[in-house]
Amino acid sequence: MSVFATLVEQLADLLRPLFGLSAAAAAIIAFTALVRLLVHPLSRAAARGQKARAALQPRIAELRRKHRKNPEKLQKAVLELHAEEKVSPLSGCLPSLLQLPAFFLLYHLFSSGTIGGESNTLLTHQLLDAPLGGRWADALGDGGVFGGAGLVYLGLFAVVTVVAYFSYRLSRRMTEASAAMAGAGMAGAGADPQVPGAATMGGVMKVMPFMSFFTLVTVAVVPLAAALYVVTSTTWSVIERSVLYR
Repeated sequence: MSVFATLVEQLADLLRPLFGLSAAAAAIIAFTALVRLLVHPLSRAAARGQKARAALQPRIAELRRKHRKNPEKLQKAVLELHAEEKVSPLSGCLPSLLQLPAFFLLYHLFSSGTIGGESNTLLTHQLLDAPLGGRWADALGDGGVFGGAGLVYLGLFAVVTVVAYFSYRLSRRMTEASAAMAGAGMAGAGADPQVPGAATMGGVMKVMPFMSFFTLVTVAVVPLAAALYVVTSTTWSVIERSVLYR
C-alpha cells in the first residue's frame, strides 16, 4: 500500500495547481478513470456477449420446444449452443469483479492510520471541507447535514441519485428488449429453470435496475476516498452502457 500511497501523493502534487486542497480527491477520480479505461475492452466484450445472448433467445426457445419433455437434453443443447457461438453467460460479471481490488485498496488506504510503519499523510487531504478518510457519520457529527462536510455528502448523494435514475431506466430498457427478443415462449426475462443458469440470470435481470440505488448506502458508510471511487465508477458505467448497448 505504501507504493500506491506514494503514487496518489505524487499525482495529487501534479494536480494541486488546478485543484488546490482537493488535489488528492481529483487524483482519486483520475485513478478511477484510469482503472475504467483499463477494463473498457472487457466491458466492450461483455456488451458484445450480452447482445449475442439476446440474439440466441429465439434459438433457445426453439430448443425448449424441441426438448420440452427432456430437461437433460435441453441443458446439453443450450450448453452446446453457447459453446458453438462462443458466448459465456457470466462474461458480463468480469469487468465489475476486476474493479473490486482497486476499491478495497482505496478503502484500506484511507482507513489506516499508518502505512509502512509511518503516519498516513493521505488522511490529511480533503474534498472541500470533508476529510477523505472520513465518513458520512463523521460529517453529521461535525457540523450536521448542512455543515461543510455534510454538504459535500449531499452533493455526492445528489449525483448518485441522478446516475441511479438513468441507470434504472437503461437497465429496464435492456431487460424489456431482451424479453421481447426472447418472444412469447420465454418466461419473463428468460428465467426457465430447465435452461442452465436461467433462473439465476432471470433473478439478476430483475434486480439489476435497482442496483445503482444501493450505491447510496455504500457512499454513506465507506471513507470518502472510496466513496469518490464508487461514484465516479458508477457514473462511468452508466455512460459506458448507454453507448455500448444502444
